[in-house]
Amino acid sequence: MRFKKFYFKKVKSTNLTAIRLLKKNKDEFGLIISKMQTSGKGQYGKKWISYKGNVFLSFYYKLDKINLTLKSLTKKNCYLVKDVISKYCKKKVIFKPPNDLLIDKKKICGILQETIKKSDSKFLVVGIGINLIKSPNIANYPATNLFKITNQKINYKLFEKKLKKTFETFLSKYYKIK
Repeated sequence: MRFKKFYFKKVKSTNLTAIRLLKKNKDEFGLIISKMQTSGKGQYGKKWISYKGNVFLSFYYKLDKINLTLKSLTKKNCYLVKDVISKYCKKKVIFKPPNDLLIDKKKICGILQETIKKSDSKFLVVGIGINLIKSPNIANYPATNLFKITNQKINYKLFEKKLKKTFETFLSKYYKIK
């Protein structure tokens, strides 16, 4: 299985765009990628601060054909992103439930999942924000970025491709073909 890619220069939120597209299209798998977000969403209604050059993307896929619980999928999605970040960084990446990834006790990634109904089917939208080149200043919640940690510029396109391949490989193992 492969995700159909949708590229945008600027969106309000990749999750909102994913929801709009999945309701409009017949695709069971989609990947929304944007260079910029103006109103990124975080957990519990918080805002995701989006700097140009960081990663903003959302996967969506049909839940009806995946033989995993939503709880185990949530955890697994975080670990998939953690695995990709770990390929760029020798420091330990920590999963902080429910949806954050940290390096040196600083947030490098946030993941927001939303369940959406379309007709008689359920879809999962997995929004991912990763600080590649710049991190926000958040009161009482320090953040970091891969550039600061590695002192190397990360190829955005290559990073996105690795993330896409990681999700496709994982979902191929659990997706039931009827």
